[in-house]
Amino acid sequence: MLPIFVELKNAGLNKDLEMKVIIVGATGAVGSTAVDALSSRHEIIRVGRTSGDVQMDIEDVESIRAMYQQVGKVDAVVSAVGHVHFGPVHEMSGEQLMIGIYQKALPQINLVLEGFDYVNDGGSFTVTSGVLNRDPIPGASCAAAANGALDGFVRAAAIDMPRGIRINSVSPEILESCREKYDGFFPGHVHVSDEAVGLAFSKSVEGCLSGQTFIVE
Repeated sequence: MLPIFVELKNAGLNKDLEMKVIIVGATGAVGSTAVDALSSRHEIIRVGRTSGDVQMDIEDVESIRAMYQQVGKVDAVVSAVGHVHFGPVHEMSGEQLMIGIYQKALPQINLVLEGFDYVNDGGSFTVTSGVLNRDPIPGASCAAAANGALDGFVRAAAIDMPRGIRINSVSPEILESCREKYDGFFPGHVHVSDEAVGLAFSKSVEGCLSGQTFIVE
């Protein structure tokens, strides 16, 4: 019997091929886990508002288009960005609720919509949602709405994706590295390792699944 790694290679499952991967929000707490997980095997294009290899304002569609034109063809796009409003729902205005849509959900969706001409056949998109639509805390209805919108978009969009392109979301609990920053705000929530979150991004980029939300908890 052949060793399993030989059988996998003979079956065309050798994943040693280098990919060109855009990571938006690469210097953030979540984005950096994707960089750490993928950078040893792939060419990483780090994208940020004011840092990285390429600068882009993800809330500006024209800036997204300019980023794609500058970078050119890629094999995968990862997004780990977004802002939401926190506050009691009975005190929240419609404008405050829409912060989560306009600054977290829609920007990441626009990154997908504008990226089809730049992602190679069989490539992938990965967006980042979060824990608060499945395990909320007080004041998190805006975040829950944005996360739910992203996960729902991914599930439905996967049906229509062209040229074998895949799409997934990563939905992590609170990172261990952010324990001190969010101390007291997430009672009873677990803290997950940066490595575990990075592995979820690796599964999305290097794996074969589509339309999935990779929950890390």
